[in-house]
Amino acid sequence: MPMLFDAILNDFFWRALLGGLGVVLVAGPLGCFMVWRRMAYFGATLSHSALLGVALGTLFQIQLNLSIAVVSILISIVLMGLTRIQSLATDTLLGILAHSALAIGLITLAFMPDVRVDLTAYLFGDLLAMTREDLLWIYGGAAIVLALLAWLWRGLLMSTVHEELARVEGLPVERLRLALMLMFSLVIAVAMKIVGVLLITALLIIPAATARRLAKTPEQMVGLAVVAGMLSVGGGLSMSWNLDSPAGPSIVVAAFLLFLLTYGLAIPRRQS
Repeated sequence: MPMLFDAILNDFFWRALLGGLGVVLVAGPLGCFMVWRRMAYFGATLSHSALLGVALGTLFQIQLNLSIAVVSILISIVLMGLTRIQSLATDTLLGILAHSALAIGLITLAFMPDVRVDLTAYLFGDLLAMTREDLLWIYGGAAIVLALLAWLWRGLLMSTVHEELARVEGLPVERLRLALMLMFSLVIAVAMKIVGVLLITALLIIPAATARRLAKTPEQMVGLAVVAGMLSVGGGLSMSWNLDSPAGPSIVVAAFLLFLLTYGLAIPRRQS
């Protein structure tokens, strides 16, 4: 058995598949909260800030997953503070942070002429170059996020459904929102290898949106989102293998096709 597992880890395709499945295990539940809370723009802001994490990690020679997670967490904390400024709408703040972080990251990379950085891999993912160290980061981060989700599930769900009622019940709504943002930050850090900075939000939202049409309870939606994500990873890797297309974008296309199929099959039932 250990020899079989070792042989699987030595094959780049199986490493890519394991990495993708590890990400969707946690992207499914968090994607549901992103859909329920309408936080798609927040996810885009964190994904853009990931490039700043890449630049700072490269500059200070820090492990990139760690630097991306730290930058994303700092962006989340800054956003929490800025949202208290009543004169600016949240979407305006998100737009400012997203594009400013992206621009600062690009400028930082431009001032490092001796360092060659493959931006394509960071923008669109490099799933087929998955390493054992990447797998450790993915499954370690997923375990932390899933444990936090299980611990905070009731409070997060209640504050999502009815924030004012959650306050009346004595739940720490602001702390729960910050915890959710920090979990998003960890997922962004581990998912960048899969689909890249530009497509991370799609991997969070599309499977959750697909599951929403079929689920009757929040728990069902979480489970179906994970299944939809796994099907997307498998289908995208198969597409990449057979068509020689980029793995990350292929996964997003597979997720989109599954979304269209789900909603297409649902149309006649709704009309009847």
